[in-house]
This record gives sequence, C-alpha cells and structure tokens, in this order.
Amino acid sequence: MSIERKATFVAIIVSIVLAIAKVTVGILSGSVAVVASALDSVMDMFVSIFNNIALKISESSPNKKFNYGKGKIEGLAALFEGLIIIASGLFIIFEAIKKMIDKEIITHINASIYVMFFSIVIVAGLVAFLVYIAKKTNNLVIKSDALHYKTDLVTNGIVLISLFIVKFTGWYFVDFILSFGLGIYIIKEAFEIVREGFEILLDVALDFETVEKIKKIIKKEPLVIDYHCLRTRKAGNRNFVDVHLVLTPDMKLKLAHSIIENIEEKIREIDPDRKWVINIHADPYDDSTINKILEECE
Repeated sequence: MSIERKATFVAIIVSIVLAIAKVTVGILSGSVAVVASALDSVMDMFVSIFNNIALKISESSPNKKFNYGKGKIEGLAALFEGLIIIASGLFIIFEAIKKMIDKEIITHINASIYVMFFSIVIVAGLVAFLVYIAKKTNNLVIKSDALHYKTDLVTNGIVLISLFIVKFTGWYFVDFILSFGLGIYIIKEAFEIVREGFEILLDVALDFETVEKIKKIIKKEPLVIDYHCLRTRKAGNRNFVDVHLVLTPDMKLKLAHSIIENIEEKIREIDPDRKWVINIHADPYDDSTINKILEECE
C-alpha cells in the first residue's frame, strides 16, 4: 500500500473518532457550532474513504483501454471533495440562521469545550502529518485532504472561541454568528479545491518551477540547436512531457537517440519519486510555425 493511501486511512480513523465525540456532545449541548463541526467530521470520514478508493484507482498501471493510466481520478476526487465541503458549509449557514430564529440556547457548555479542545489537538497532529505527506508526494488528493483538515482546524478553533464567549458572557447569539461566518469560510476554501480538481481534468501544465528546470536541461544540451512545442501535464503520480528538439539534419540516429535518452534521464531526476512519461520528437529543422498553424502546440 502506498504512503498516500496510508495517510488517508489515518485520516479516516481520526474522522470517525472526532465525529462520534462531536455528534454526542453536539446533540446534548444544542450548540450549532459543535453540531456543525460534527457534521464536518462526518463528511471528512466519507471524503477520506472516497479519497482512499480514488488513490487506489489512480495508482493502477496503464492498460489497453486506459493507455495513460487513471491518474485523472485525482481531479475527480478533488472536485467531489470540494463540492461536499461546499454543501456542508451551506448546511452550517442554514442551521445557524434557523437556530438564531428559534433562539435555541446551549447546554453542557463545559463538555462542548472539552471535546472541541480534544478535536483541535488531534486535527493539528493530522494536518501536520498530511502536509508532510503532501510535500513528499506532491499528490493532489493528499493536498486537498490537508487543506480540508486545515479548514477543520480553523473551524474547531472558532467553535472553541464561541463556546468560551457564551460560557463567560451568556451571549448565545455569538455561537450563531460565528457559525454563519464559519460556513462562509468553509465554502471559500472549498472553491480552491474545486479549482485544482478542474485544472487536473483540463490538463493543467506542471508548476512553473518544474517547467523552467526542464527548459534549462534542454538548453544545456550542446548538440540541441533549439526546441519548441514543450507541453506538460500531470495525472495521478505521473508527469507527462512532450517536446520537439531541433537537431542537425545529418546527425546519426544513434547519436540523436543518445541525446534524447540523456535529456530524459535528467528530466526524471527533477522528481525521482514521480513517474515520468516523456515523449521527445527529433526535428531536422525548426517546424514550430507549422505546428502552431496546425494547433498542435502553442
């Protein structure tokens, strides 16, 4: 099992523990904020389960039907997760407005404070773990999960603050107001996840820094006259690179092949932890204008 899937299993377990604790105390106390946080943890559990399945699918090898693998499932997973978070944010806003109108009060405040403090400690540890895995693997699903749980961390902090204010001032409306603001914040953060999911599905290029490193590698090769039609994208744990190299017309095929292999090897060294699918086309002259007319590259 990959380290990414192990990370989602940890997230699932944490979500289950927090969901049980929050649902119990939330129902007993009647706090909108705690109930909202409990709902968020339940959503976290289902999203992490879905992410685990998506990662398993994305890691499958290419086959006759899916020649490039199933890495784009990561984009679908991020899109799904973002939409789920938006839905939970809208529900939190709805509940905050409803309970404000009904003027419901909070009971069992101390128990609510304890469970939210417990949640903050646990989620902080989980966020640190997911951020570490995200940096190590550069996996969009793990990045989305990390962002999601960062949102939870802020959520739990706001809920804890609202409970303290209610406890020491008796201003029950604070719980409703902060819950409303919490819903808005969750929706805002979710849109970032949705955007990244769409970018994966639309074949967004690799990050600027990686593309610049690829360009630098090509330019350093002394026998490459020029290059064009450099295109990149990512899907799952695979990076895809296509480029045309301009070589001298009379160059021997063996030498051209050696140059291409050398460039491919150096590109793979940019990030050895990811799989690279590199397609380099050798040209005896610069045909970039023709390719642009045919819209085969930028």
